[in-house]
Amino acid sequence: MLESNAAARPPVRLVILDFDGTLADSGPWFAEVLNSVARRYRFREVTREELERIRGESPATMLRSLDVARWKLPFIARHMRGLMARDAHAVALFPRIDKLLGALSAAGIATAVVSSNAEENIRRILGSELAATIGHWRCGSSLFGKSAKMRKLVADLGMAPDAVLAVGDEIRDIDAAEEAGFAAAAVTWGYASAEALRARRPRFVVDTVEELMALTVPAGVAG
Repeated sequence: MLESNAAARPPVRLVILDFDGTLADSGPWFAEVLNSVARRYRFREVTREELERIRGESPATMLRSLDVARWKLPFIARHMRGLMARDAHAVALFPRIDKLLGALSAAGIATAVVSSNAEENIRRILGSELAATIGHWRCGSSLFGKSAKMRKLVADLGMAPDAVLAVGDEIRDIDAAEEAGFAAAAVTWGYASAEALRARRPRFVVDTVEELMALTVPAGVAG
């Protein structure tokens, strides 16, 4: 359900989308490769039960839980992007993401993907037709670098902050949007638990793609 009244805000002109856990169902892949990455970079391995538990933690707390040194993050991120390039064929989009992107495009709403994943990986998973609906790409960001990329994108486009909606599935996505001065819509079908997302009190929380479409796409545009 929506946690705030969408009708009370100006129309959305730009939707900034996270990728992993928001558009792509990459959580199972992440769980599959995590412990091999832990062995390579010497941080703590976890059970599936522990991984489920830390879904409610902030990124900083999660890093402490896994005993990950911050200086290792760029190396881990680069390695993860390489693994994703290898396994991109095995990662699927969430149901109806194609309808969402098509409806945003049909409505003339600008879209951007801001992600720590590589643009090439994202394009492969989306496929050429859906990738063509994305107007702007800001990929390869660091774990805590999304806010700066969002701000620069919106400044480059000359858009007012209240015309922007940032959509993500993690606490860091909410924090990045709010730090940049944009409304955040947290989706509950991705990595972070719905309880953890609601506790962060973003502007909106959506449980289905249909709710996200109702929040962003004007009535009458097919989805």
